[in-house]
Amino acid sequence: MRITAIETILYRTGVVVHAGRVAWLWVRIHTDEGVIGLGETFPSGDAERAVIERHLAHLLIGKDPRNIEHLWQDMFLAVSFPGWAGAEMRAISAIDIALWDLCARAHGEPVWRMLGGKCRDKIRTYNTCYDHHFDFNKDAGALAHSLMGMGIHAMKIWPFDGAGLRNRGQFLTRDDLEEGLRPFRQIRDAVGDEMEIAVEFHGYWNLPCAVKLARALEPYNIMWLEEMLPQDNAESYRRLQAQVKQPLCLSERLMTRYQWRELLENGAPSFVMPDIAWCGGFTEARKIAALADTYYLPICPHNCGGPIQHAASIHLAAHVPNLFILESVRRHYHSEYVGLVTDTMPAHHGHLAVPEGPGLGMELDPSVFHRPDVEVRRFPA
Repeated sequence: MRITAIETILYRTGVVVHAGRVAWLWVRIHTDEGVIGLGETFPSGDAERAVIERHLAHLLIGKDPRNIEHLWQDMFLAVSFPGWAGAEMRAISAIDIALWDLCARAHGEPVWRMLGGKCRDKIRTYNTCYDHHFDFNKDAGALAHSLMGMGIHAMKIWPFDGAGLRNRGQFLTRDDLEEGLRPFRQIRDAVGDEMEIAVEFHGYWNLPCAVKLARALEPYNIMWLEEMLPQDNAESYRRLQAQVKQPLCLSERLMTRYQWRELLENGAPSFVMPDIAWCGGFTEARKIAALADTYYLPICPHNCGGPIQHAASIHLAAHVPNLFILESVRRHYHSEYVGLVTDTMPAHHGHLAVPEGPGLGMELDPSVFHRPDVEVRRFPA
């Protein structure tokens, strides 16, 4: 089996998140035996596609797609000179996911089986609250009730982002704190401690503000504090961990096991959150999971992109022994993914099912290739 073409499918509509609208880039790898693998990355589709077209695609043509580790190392070397921890690694991630999908399809098996089998038959999920029914800044209690009606007992919100952006993360006023704490009171008043609450901070804060926020949140029984500081300084996270009571969750923006090493060695995180579409695909995500497991730390993969990342994250979560919980967004699988893929893989009774079909168990709907907001390119042209 040999790779004959690399196809990039840029879906510009994407989805709106806290940082604005992001584009999804899908990658399809074609072979001389007709087997096709599908991968994904985000949020800067034009940049990630440029890396694939200029630096990676020519390395893959004519190669055996089943030599995934070898191809990963070739791609990593190809982008290492100018630095790899950005669009370069996101591009490698998309290709790697596609290679695993392709290899699994060639064998007629799901990806989780090719990884070494599954450790669970269903996957507990929490909801990241980019919601299509309720705004957590205004109706957090109603949102919590709605999620519990689906069997989901954990949710993630980010009510301090407004203050973080206004103040550039450098100070907090009393009003800032009161505004941010309101949703937590609403949730606890509505459902008590039946709902676990994770708090996302998007790396907006300095160290003193992060400590102040954590202490203000102590009465609300928080599941974790996520990315309070920018992800670049492992020593600052160690200092933060020494001053707060709640567990820290880090960080989808760390790429490869090399960037994770220092954080795991200094003991700052309690929860390890790799993003399979950013950190290096299945090939690197499983190594990060194994490294975390060496320190008896659980993983909770970041899963806030498109439908192919969603499927890939489910396969990773099914396989690794040290899964805590998997992120998902009900607005995505109930709305944004609809019409784009053959199966949106929604949550049922608080869990995500483990796919049994070949590969990822998900394909792009044929209508995608005719959408005005989709741009398809192929290498070789």
